[in-house]
Amino acid sequence: MAVTIRGKLLPLPILQGGMGVGVSLDGLAGAVAACGGMGTISTAMCGWREPDFASDPRGANLRALERQVRRAKATAADTGLVAVNAMVATAQYADSVRTALRAGVDAVVCGAGLPRDLPAIAAQVPESNAALAPVVSSGRAAALICKLWDKHYRRIPDFVVLEGPMAGGHLGFSREEAVQSQSGGGKPLSDLLRDVLEALEPFRQKYGRDIPVFVAGGVRDGAEMAAYMKQGAAGAQFATRFIATEECDASLAYKQALLNAATEDITIVQSPVGMPGRALRSPLIQRVEAGIQPKPDKYMRCLSACDPKTAPYCISRALMAAADGDWENGLFFCGAGAGEVKRLSTVREQMKQIMNEWRSAQ
Repeated sequence: MAVTIRGKLLPLPILQGGMGVGVSLDGLAGAVAACGGMGTISTAMCGWREPDFASDPRGANLRALERQVRRAKATAADTGLVAVNAMVATAQYADSVRTALRAGVDAVVCGAGLPRDLPAIAAQVPESNAALAPVVSSGRAAALICKLWDKHYRRIPDFVVLEGPMAGGHLGFSREEAVQSQSGGGKPLSDLLRDVLEALEPFRQKYGRDIPVFVAGGVRDGAEMAAYMKQGAAGAQFATRFIATEECDASLAYKQALLNAATEDITIVQSPVGMPGRALRSPLIQRVEAGIQPKPDKYMRCLSACDPKTAPYCISRALMAAADGDWENGLFFCGAGAGEVKRLSTVREQMKQIMNEWRSAQ
C-alpha cells in the first residue's frame, strides 16, 4: 500500500490534486499530508491575499509560497509528503519551482504544458532532493518527457500523474474529448493507464527502478482506486472531493456552491488561454456563452499564453472571485463527479473513507 518516492515513504497511495487559485494552499495540503497522503499546494497566484499583492504580485506570490510550504510541512510532521503543483503555462513557473524547492517541498508536480526543463530548474537548488513529476494525458506524452529528461539530464520522472478527461480545471484533451467523457464516452482511464505503463517500461528497465503512476480525473472512490491499482497504478489523485472539507483553503461560499451543484450544472468551458476546462456553469460562464460578458479593464497576465485582445475575461480574477465565493463572477473549476459531493466533511474523514473503500475492494 505504501509507496516509496525518491527515497521517501508515502504511507497512503493518495495524492490531493493542486487547485488554484487559493483553493489548495497549506491548510488543505498540510491536512492531507498529516493523514499520510501527499498534499499539494497550487502555486498559481498563491499570494493574492498578501497585503501588497496589488503593487507587487510576483513578490507576494513567492513570499506566500515559501511560507505555505513551510507551514504545510510543519503540519505534516513527517507523516505524509507535501508537493506543489506548478503550471508550466504560468509566467512565474520557474521562480515558483525554485522557491518551493528552497522551502523544502517533497515533490514538484507540473502540468498545463510540457515540463521539459524541470530537471534543469531543480538543479539550480542543489540542496533539494525533491521528487519531480509531470502530469500527462497519454502514453505518448509520458514517453516524450522521459526521452527528453533521459537525453538531456540523465534523469527520469520520480512518479507520474495520469490525468484523464473527466478531471476538473484545465484539461490535456480537446473540447470534443472532454464533452465525450462527460457522457461516458471517449477512451477509458484504464486504457490510458495501460498506454502510460507501456510507455514508461523501457525507462524503468534502463534505470532499474519503478516510476509510480497515480491515476486522476474521474476516480470516484477507494474502490475505483483499488481497481486501477490492480491494473498497475500506484494509487490515485483526488481533488474535487477535498474542496468540501473544513480544511480546504477556499471560502465556505465556494464549498457551498459545489455542494449545491447537480451533474447537469457541470460544463466544458473554453479557458481564456485557449485550453478546454471543466467547471460549474456559473453566471460568468453563462454570460461568456451568450457573448455579453464585459471585457475587464485590466488583465493580470499570469499565464504566458494570455492575450487580452481575445480573452473574454481575466481567468485569475475569475478564480479569485470563486475562491471568495462570488457566484456571479467566479470561475468554479470542478471534476466531472462534482454533482456527487453533497456533504461538508474533514480531510481525515475523506482519507478514512477512501481507504475503507479500498480495503473493502480487496
